[in-house]
Amino acid sequence: MPTLTIDGIQVTVEPGTTVLQACELAGKEIPRFCYHERLTIAGNCRMCLVEQEKAPKPIASCAMPAADNMVIKTDTPLVKKAREGVMEFLLINHPLDCPICDQGGECDLQDQSMGYGKGSSRYDENKRAVTDKYMGPLIETVMTRCIQCTRCIRFAQEVAGVPELGAIGRGEDMQITTYLEQAMTSELSGNVIDLCPVGALTSKPYAFTARAWELRKTESIDAMDAVGANIRVDVRGREVMRVLPRLNEDVNEEWLSDKSRFAYDGLRNRRLDRPYVRKNGKLQEATWAEAFAAIAVNVKGLQGNQIAAIAGDMACGESMTALKDLMGKLGSTNLDCRQDGAQIDPSNRAGYLFNSGIAGIDEADAILIVGSNPRREAALINARLRKRYLTGKVKIALIGAEQPQLTYKYDYLGAGAATLKDIAEGRHAFAEVLKGAQKPMLILGQGAIARADGAAVLALAKQVADSLGLVKDGWNGFNMLHTAASRVGALDLGFVPGQGGKDVAGILASAQSGEIKTVWLLGADEIDTSKLGSAFVIYQGSHGDVGAKRADVILPGAAYVEKDATWVNTEGRVQLGRRAAAPPGDAREDWSIIRAVSEPLGHKLPYDNLGMLRRRMLELAPHFSGVDKLATAAWGAFGAAGSVTDAPFASTVADFFLTNPIARASATMAECSALARGAAQPKTGTHD
Repeated sequence: MPTLTIDGIQVTVEPGTTVLQACELAGKEIPRFCYHERLTIAGNCRMCLVEQEKAPKPIASCAMPAADNMVIKTDTPLVKKAREGVMEFLLINHPLDCPICDQGGECDLQDQSMGYGKGSSRYDENKRAVTDKYMGPLIETVMTRCIQCTRCIRFAQEVAGVPELGAIGRGEDMQITTYLEQAMTSELSGNVIDLCPVGALTSKPYAFTARAWELRKTESIDAMDAVGANIRVDVRGREVMRVLPRLNEDVNEEWLSDKSRFAYDGLRNRRLDRPYVRKNGKLQEATWAEAFAAIAVNVKGLQGNQIAAIAGDMACGESMTALKDLMGKLGSTNLDCRQDGAQIDPSNRAGYLFNSGIAGIDEADAILIVGSNPRREAALINARLRKRYLTGKVKIALIGAEQPQLTYKYDYLGAGAATLKDIAEGRHAFAEVLKGAQKPMLILGQGAIARADGAAVLALAKQVADSLGLVKDGWNGFNMLHTAASRVGALDLGFVPGQGGKDVAGILASAQSGEIKTVWLLGADEIDTSKLGSAFVIYQGSHGDVGAKRADVILPGAAYVEKDATWVNTEGRVQLGRRAAAPPGDAREDWSIIRAVSEPLGHKLPYDNLGMLRRRMLELAPHFSGVDKLATAAWGAFGAAGSVTDAPFASTVADFFLTNPIARASATMAECSALARGAAQPKTGTHD
């Protein structure tokens, strides 16, 4: 390993380490604009110049490999003069927009010009102007500010896998553009905003609404999908102003999907901010006492088998624990969290986890995707798959109803269970690929098991894992990719039918027939509410979505950024969300609502605060004590052998942008959805 001297400090680094990285290991700060740890090296801003002994001129430290016996100096008059010169060049054409620029206060160029600039310029000619580019409803462009660092281009090509950005022209005529002036089609496009070191690319929904120093910043967890991305929620007063990614190498690295980043305007729209009770066929505003009384009148006297509960896709662990306990006290075992009808076997935790861990994708050398479109269902996991694909050390294959346009090449093997069965029984060529791999991986999507023969498909997937060596010492390559943030936590806590209990399909059928008299919907909006028949429906949630329209009583709950709550992501990682903003009006945290309604029902729940409730959660699932840790699940039996149909495996996510009540309440997501469907492409001169 090379050993070099940096400002008198000896540092030994791994082969392939750059001088810039070595300087950082030595504790030296090196300014940069074009360099980024997760992108290829461009070496075009020259801000990272350092002095190398015996070199005729300063070197670009980001592009220079560290070598043995190198002597590097980062703080000499030559380095200072070189950086001042580079900064002067960068500011030649940069406009004096700081007072009106959305990047003001968190701009790399602003900060580094103060730290490394000269403080004056010898350039007195007119600055160049560049026309702004259309990049869709999410990204605001002021291209006159662009310093051509090319971070956005490299991100689009390397991470997003959608090479829609590029440079045209040379010298001072160079411009960054989408070529055809169309919206970016990547589900990760908003990350170029974070990458841009100047104010050339900023957030269009956030533009001119707040300054960075006005915002209260809270670290939390995203609940838009099952990945559990780490986020930072920025709030002014009671209003969420923006959502940004937070670094977590094991989950989302430093990226965030566009839905998670931009759907926050849905937190302001269609909110349920007070209780409602249906009177004479119409929902009318009510007090909490009136709502609780209406529930008590309709629930008291019912047998346990006449009551049911369904948990929605964004429900937190605390609310599901409270509702499960209340249903237990009412004698009901009719409860379920699988709105899509997925035939998941809750008896074995390894059978419903992404056992390899999201970071495990970086080690896999053969991957079989079954019944899933990762780009729509989990854009951040899809980015990991592309990252692994670019190493050239993995072979990817897919079984599904469609051949989705993923961001990496894959072998399409077939549409349905017949192909999976051939692999499980070793009759397919890809079976040998999996068998010969060191760390093979199977990713089972909800589209493969959210069907009548889902349990048999799950058993086939387990057969693939057992027969082809996907589970071995130190490696479990069986992975289930969930689409709902609540799903794994609900399965862990036992929010599934008890002995003699009915699942979602059974609950709806029994409600339609009149056997079930009362149904409690905990944010459950992805079911067919027309099948609820004449049942008394209690809807508890944050938004006036599908479930609220059918409700007889509405209990206004807090959204995911408005409560301290627990979620478990698709890999089984327990994560804590923090309350960033207060819920509107009379809305309350969901667990406290259930605790309050338990008293008039005559079954008071035994916890009065969050600490007591979480101790109850630990009784149900002890691994909830290991926050941000992966608890290994023991491999065992799951699934049910049986016949499978020829029906193809179709993804359960039809529209990436409209998968939950918050996203459906977002005007920004509605615009993105319309663009994705081709319904709102901007007109050009060639159109009428």
